[in-house]
Amino acid sequence: MTDFPIISIVGATASGKTSLSIELAQRFSGEIISADSAQVRRGMRIGTAAPTPEEMLAVPHHLVGVIDPNSEWTLVDWLESVNSTIRAIRQRSNIPFLVGGTGQYIWSFLEGREAPKVPPNQAFRRKMEEKSRDPIVNLHESLRLKDPVSAARIHRNNLPRIIRALEIITETGQAVPLLVNRPPDEHATIIGLEWSRESLFERADQRVERMFQAGLVEEAVTLAEIHGHDSEGFRAIGYREALSVAKGELTIEAAIELTKISTHKLIRSQSGWFQLSDSRINWLSCEKMTTKQLFAKAVEIVDRALYE
Repeated sequence: MTDFPIISIVGATASGKTSLSIELAQRFSGEIISADSAQVRRGMRIGTAAPTPEEMLAVPHHLVGVIDPNSEWTLVDWLESVNSTIRAIRQRSNIPFLVGGTGQYIWSFLEGREAPKVPPNQAFRRKMEEKSRDPIVNLHESLRLKDPVSAARIHRNNLPRIIRALEIITETGQAVPLLVNRPPDEHATIIGLEWSRESLFERADQRVERMFQAGLVEEAVTLAEIHGHDSEGFRAIGYREALSVAKGELTIEAAIELTKISTHKLIRSQSGWFQLSDSRINWLSCEKMTTKQLFAKAVEIVDRALYE
């Protein structure tokens, strides 16, 4: 087995990670592993901007569409899956490309973390989500009072991670442990795709409109009929809005606008995970380079990781 380096491509939603990773994987005999907490769901292709069937035929993809929308899936599950997947890719003498915008996934793996084995408590999560809608409730401050170390490393806009930390504290009665079960992977190179916030919002808005035009409402309804309207996977942005259109609770215009707002919030949260000041990330300015120049620069970075 050859320990080829792991090439990780990170950035906010709608930054162009999928297309760049496919080009690079084709160039370097690679296989792509999704680090996206929504794309792991089976059948949720449109709303998660999952790779198309043609793209998945062009390059082997892993951890895309592997569990049903109503199945439990945790960070522990993903870490176990990604470790075994990378071993298998390396045994085939191919290069693993770890691609996605779920910062918790990316950094948990690259920094060698092991997530606390506390099972999800959906009732607790729903209660916290409801509380978060109250303008006088500050869940991040609640976390800071109980576990200041966790609060310091979790961005105030990252509601799912704040709730998960509170969930662990409530279950164990202790601060969230930051465990390490192996040394960080020394054979990892990270490429980040940089856009201005305004450009990202515009690209994301266009993607949202394309999703609804492509049949997001119909996709959501079909999945809800099979797996139930309260499926865990419907926490992904756009699905509850789409179901509300089907129920007559929202117009499609209102659903699109709400989905855009939620996507903007996600982008702000992702900027906390992938910071321009992070020296571990090789940032490429997508607005200062043509697509051809961007690819050429990414090839240089991968070449350096492989041969230096």
